[in-house]
Formats: sequence, structure tokens, C-alpha cells
Amino acid sequence: MDELTPRRRLLILSICCMSLLIVSLDNTVLNVALPAMRRDLDASVAGMQWTIDAYTLVLAALLMLAGSTADRIGRRKVFTVGVVLFTAGSVLCSLAPSLGWLIAFRMIQAVGGSMLNPVAMSIITNTFTEPRERARAIGVWGAVVGISMAAGPLIGGLLVDSVGWRSIFWINLPVGILALVLTLRYIPESRAEHPRRPDPVGQLLVAGLLGSVTFGIIEAPAAGLRSPLILGCGLVAVLSLAGLLAYESRRAEPLIDPRFFRSAPFSGATVIAVSAFAALSGFLFLNTLYLQDVRGLGALDAGLYMLPMAVLAFLCAPVSGRLVATRGPRLPLLVAGVTMGASGLLFAAFSAESSTPLLFCGYVLFGIGFGLVNAPITNTAVSGMPRAQAGVAAAVASTSRQTGGALGVAIVGAVLAAGMAGGAGGEAGSAAGFAAAAQPAWWIITACGLLVLFVGFATSGNWAQETARRTALALEPEACPLHKDAAPRH
Repeated sequence: MDELTPRRRLLILSICCMSLLIVSLDNTVLNVALPAMRRDLDASVAGMQWTIDAYTLVLAALLMLAGSTADRIGRRKVFTVGVVLFTAGSVLCSLAPSLGWLIAFRMIQAVGGSMLNPVAMSIITNTFTEPRERARAIGVWGAVVGISMAAGPLIGGLLVDSVGWRSIFWINLPVGILALVLTLRYIPESRAEHPRRPDPVGQLLVAGLLGSVTFGIIEAPAAGLRSPLILGCGLVAVLSLAGLLAYESRRAEPLIDPRFFRSAPFSGATVIAVSAFAALSGFLFLNTLYLQDVRGLGALDAGLYMLPMAVLAFLCAPVSGRLVATRGPRLPLLVAGVTMGASGLLFAAFSAESSTPLLFCGYVLFGIGFGLVNAPITNTAVSGMPRAQAGVAAAVASTSRQTGGALGVAIVGAVLAAGMAGGAGGEAGSAAGFAAAAQPAWWIITACGLLVLFVGFATSGNWAQETARRTALALEPEACPLHKDAAPRH
């Protein structure tokens, strides 16, 4: 890709960012629309959880398959199919006659979405090969998440209040069509020199593990922890995990190369991605329900309330990219962990939702933290790995994000539902009742922030870099990519 002109590189980055925008915007817009959807479709809290988690689960289960398939048959080809499926799924969601159909159409969206983000990151990795240039491109990529956080609540609130919740899916149509046209015109085809073979058994085991864990968590408050359904989910999860470890360790070309995780920075990025996105999804889920169901705000007003968080995430993402490019990932990870943990603590220990100044302070802190955390995750996951496996490495990072998002909604929603069912602190619709029911969930979000802090510190030092060097040599001994591709450290 070295022969590409700067203008074409910029166009390729823009197209990839479009794919991230429609996927990220879809989630942030949907969060604002949840109360309206819940009323219109007569859904429970668990039903609302499934409108989010049906999407994130399918996405997480298929990301690695999409990444390796793109490496094998062509990245532009898979990316194009993904844009078409995601756009078509969005149209179907807008026409869904019931909650069940909406969940099914969200799964179609997810199949398309699984072909977008990891493949787009692989395209970026193979387009921007110089480490500093790549880190800056990833910073721009992270800023798009901030844009979606800023624009999503406002666009979603405006559409829900004026047209209705179905209109939130229409915005994907023009962006999807534009991305499709530009992809066919400007993105060159690329493949890995030595792609991995398909691994359908591993793929099924991953899907079984993620699906059973999430289903069990969401349905546990209603069914009971000792019910046959929940115990069966636990058994499927254990068997899937055991089968995955046993089967993948014997494959010459596994779905995920276990050697990747010998690199402490790579393993740390995976844990941080799960923690950060679990905190984000839980944070948005709790605040959306609180602002609209308890404070009685409209969808647009709720979006405006969360605007400080979104703006700070947008502003901090490119700053994080530059910091990673010049000083390495440690500083942005440490600041992200502190601010996300502090935000959760304000709600968990000081009932920030009861005070508007504290509420906005919590939003600002969380926005700073989330804006800083994304670029180090992506850059650490991809840097130091052979470019031939860029699709798989990027897919692991994306899978970690989506897994975290699914678990965050599942766990936080289950904790909230259990607290509201138990009548903790008063009526569920009152401020005191909601705060009491949500308090354990806020402690979980606080713990996620602290995990980002401690794991980020432990996996960004000299020892961690040495494990990355050894892993790079093991993966591609003829050319240690760490020295060529890794971002500089402070």
C-alpha cells in the first residue's frame, strides 16, 4: 500500500471511519430510544437488554471469523458485504412489528457490523504502516466514537421526540449507501499472505460461551439462580470454555492464536477493552433509564444532559492518539482508569444522580476517561503483531469491546432489575428507589474503572514490553515486527 497517495489514504481512513460511525451511532441512538421502545412494545427491562445484547452478542461472536475471512478472501470484499447487510438490517429494524422481530433484525445488523470494524481496522493497519502515522490514524478512529457519543443522544432524542423511535434506524441508510459507493471506488483489495484456515468448531464454541453467559445473566433475575434454565446456561458456558481451550490448543491454525496472549500488552488491552466497554454500556443504560423514567425528561432533553460526557470523549480521543504516538499507552490508560473509576464512585458512594452538579461532574469525568482509553486499546492490540494477521488481531480487540458491552448491559441490567423487583429503598419509579436499586451497579462500574487503571499500569512497563518482543519473535521470527510497528514508549 506504499504507493497510495496521501489523498487516497485520507479517503480510505474516512471510509473506514464511516463504518465505525454508523455502528457506534446505532448503539448511542438506541440507548436514548429505549424508554420509548419499552412503552411502545410493552417490553420489560430484560426485553430492553436484549435489544442491545442480541446485537452485541452476535457481533462479538462473529468478529474474529470476519477478520480472518477478510484476511483470506479479501478485505474490501468482506467490508462491502458488511455495509450492505448492516444497512439492510437497519431498514428492517425500522419496520419491526414486535419486540421479537426487532431483536431478530438487530441480529442481522450485527452480522453486517461484524464485517465492518475489524476489517476496517485491518485496512487502516495495512494503509498506515509507519507507527506514528498509524497511531494518529487510530486516534482519528477513536474520535469517531466520541462523535457518535456526542451526536447519537441529540439525533436520537430529536428523532424520537418528533418522529418516533423507528426513525433512529433511518439515519444509517444514507451513510451506508455513501460508504458503499466510496468503498467500491477508492479502497483497494488486500489479503494476508498466509491467512488462517476456517475454524467452524472454534466459532461455535465461542458463540456458545458468549451466548450462554449473557443469556443466563439477563434472565437470572426473573427465572432465579437455581432454575434449570440458568443452571443449564452455566453448564453450557463451562463446557464451551473447556471445549474451546482443549480444541484450540491442538489446532495448527486456531481461531485465536493462544500465543497472542503471551504478550502482556496484548492481554492487557483485551482486559481493558472488556472493562472499559462494560463500564460504558452500563453507564449509558443506567443514565438513560434514570433521566427519562425517573426525572421524566424527554428523549432530546436526556440527550442534552449527557452531552458533556460525549463532548469530552470526542475531544480527548485524538489527544489520546497523539499521546500514544509520542509517549506510549501508559499515561492515557492511567488517566482513563482514574477518571472512569472516580465517575462511578460519585454515583456509587455520593448519589450523584440526586444532585445536578454532581451528575454533570460524573458525566465529565467519564467522558474524559472513555475518550482516552480507546486509542491505547487498538494500538496495543495491533502494534507488534505481524501485519499478515492484522485482521485477527484487530478482531480480538473489537471482540473484547463488544463482549464488554454485552456483559455491561447484562450485568448492570440484571442488578438493576433485581433491586427494583426487591423494592430496595422505595418505589422503583422514585429517585430514591432507583438510586438504591442502581447502587450495586455503580460499584461494578467503579470496579471496571479501577481495573483499567491497574491493568494499564501493569501491562505498559518494561517487563510487559519484553513479553511483547518475545511474542513477536515467536509469531514471525524472520522479522520481529515489534521494532518496526510498535508505538514509542515514554
